[in-house]
Amino acid sequence: MTEIHGTCDPHFEKLRDAFARSFERGDKSEVGAAVAVWREGKLVADLWGGHADAAKAKPWQRDTIANVYSTTKGVTALCALRLAERGTLELDAPVARYWPEFAANGKGTIPVRWLLTHQAGLAAVREPLPDEALFDWRAICDALAAQEPWWEPGTKHGYHAMTFGHLVGEVVRRVDGRSLGNYFREELAEPLGLDFHIGVPEASLARCAEMIPTPVAPGEKDALATFAAEGSASVTAAAFNNPRQRRGTVNSEAWRRAELPAANGHGDARSLAKLYGILARQGGHDGVHVLSPEWTRRARTEQAFGKDAVLMGMPTRFGLGFMLRHDLLPLGPNQNSFGHPGAGGSIAFADPDAGIGFAYVMNQMQAGLAGDPRGYRLIKAVYAGLG
Repeated sequence: MTEIHGTCDPHFEKLRDAFARSFERGDKSEVGAAVAVWREGKLVADLWGGHADAAKAKPWQRDTIANVYSTTKGVTALCALRLAERGTLELDAPVARYWPEFAANGKGTIPVRWLLTHQAGLAAVREPLPDEALFDWRAICDALAAQEPWWEPGTKHGYHAMTFGHLVGEVVRRVDGRSLGNYFREELAEPLGLDFHIGVPEASLARCAEMIPTPVAPGEKDALATFAAEGSASVTAAAFNNPRQRRGTVNSEAWRRAELPAANGHGDARSLAKLYGILARQGGHDGVHVLSPEWTRRARTEQAFGKDAVLMGMPTRFGLGFMLRHDLLPLGPNQNSFGHPGAGGSIAFADPDAGIGFAYVMNQMQAGLAGDPRGYRLIKAVYAGLG
């Protein structure tokens, strides 16, 4: 039996039980993971267990942090929304007001809002890029600024898997002067005591869990491999494969140290649960302002819903940078829930109706781009505890 560490309010014993069962399943479901719930201004569940490495030689500790892939996007969106709340960034202003080079190839009227809602038609870089460009912020931003959109902006939405981070992050940098990772660290992570990083500092590298690839049966390919199979010929393939991410890249120091605001946030469950728990209530904690209730309401207002132009018709539903609850993303039973899942299984969200923030992080990846059954079982257990 895997030992489960941490604390849990008696109301959430079903969550502890469900978390423990994840480690005992026979489908290689879990190696190391953590789950947390923040409610009414305090941490009511903070659990972890298993191992931080594939060899199961390194126990998952309280301070282990893991790559959460696209769960990072919610944090990135929050940074932009804070600038909008302060009036230094206008969501309906052209991106080119802040980033003049972006106006090239007919993009002069694309509003900032469409960067957050995946409607800008810039879901991938068209020009084939060398592998090393993955960590070259300037090269990718320049390529996006120069190219024409894949579709007429505003006419449909398509998941900007990697470019979301560069597009939103560059606007934040142009407006604020700081990189998105530094903005988040100075404005939110340090004041709130969050152990979450977009760009892991050297002192924290040893705490990073080893990400373990999705188990794939002989003769099968996982979802990301399927999307990448065409090289960069289609927007879908290019979105996940230009620049190419080699196997093992996510466990490299280069990946962990870089700032890739769409995909390489590293942190623990309690920090994400706290951040979303604050958004679920009054928008601030211990004197630290995060986002006002009015702007949180705007953030979770539907902007796009329907067949995704990048994810081969899979339905996606977006607010301002956050994914919203729907049948394929069951963020609990309440319709106002918002957050973001990550490739492999991580997920974090706020439920304003229940007043909770939830987060689950892990290192054993499973198939799927919008969470997987492990996280959804834990979410179900949380609501069973709420009664």
